[in-house]
Amino acid sequence: MENKKLQGSQRKNIQIGSEVEIVQKNHQRTGKLTEGIVQRILTNSVSHPHGIKVQLKTGEVGRVKWVIL
Repeated sequence: MENKKLQGSQRKNIQIGSEVEIVQKNHQRTGKLTEGIVQRILTNSVSHPHGIKVQLKTGEVGRVKWVIL
């Protein structure tokens, strides 16, 4: 079954413990996605056009492209 995904540009879609796909700053040109679990939400605003910035449990930081449901 195909996983449903939510856009990562809305803060309300993301909680600590959410499974997400992020783009790290050094992968912005290629768009390479990194999958992980949210440890901290770093963006304070309600939305961000490039995605909400988070830190994963692995310590990696990036902007959320997709929230996996």
